[in-house]
Amino acid sequence: MTRKTLRPVLVLLLAAGLLAGCSRNDVGGSGDQGYVAGKGVITSVASADRKTPGPVEGSTLDGKQVALSDLRGRVVVVNVWGSWCPPCRAEAPMLGQAARDLAEQDVAFLGIDSRDPSKAAAQAFVREKRIPYPSIYDPSGKTLLAFRGTLSPNSIPSTIVIDPQGRVAGSVLGQVSRTTLDDLVDDARGGTGS
Repeated sequence: MTRKTLRPVLVLLLAAGLLAGCSRNDVGGSGDQGYVAGKGVITSVASADRKTPGPVEGSTLDGKQVALSDLRGRVVVVNVWGSWCPPCRAEAPMLGQAARDLAEQDVAFLGIDSRDPSKAAAQAFVREKRIPYPSIYDPSGKTLLAFRGTLSPNSIPSTIVIDPQGRVAGSVLGQVSRTTLDDLVDDARGGTGS
């Protein structure tokens, strides 16, 4: 090949490589991020079809013990997040405000900090984003196994809404909006409204 014909071939190969790099996560795969990015899939479960997860419990970022079962009788919003996750950073201020707003309606929030290698980074995230609810520190992601057989939070972020009977009532795989969150909370409490 001559220099004249080699140059267009190299340009085409370079362009193909750039396009492939930009689309590596368009199908929700993990790519080289180290996690599966959710696409905002929303699921609501009819009351008759809801299942109870296994034990969701652990040590919080400030060293206290917490268990989902301690919150039975209330609607609980469980948010799975990581300080390294851009969509988690984007939704965190809304979730903090929702927790403050919905506390008056006896809605509890619980975070699961998944796969953060540093507790200090997770604690800084909570301070920076003004998160008012506890989060289980779960660097291995083991806590999420409790949701097997229900609407598993298999992407980060994920939000799971638990009904007052302790059953999974709905979820969002990916970043959640306030409107969707409010609708899922309302469904979990049986459509009684706010």
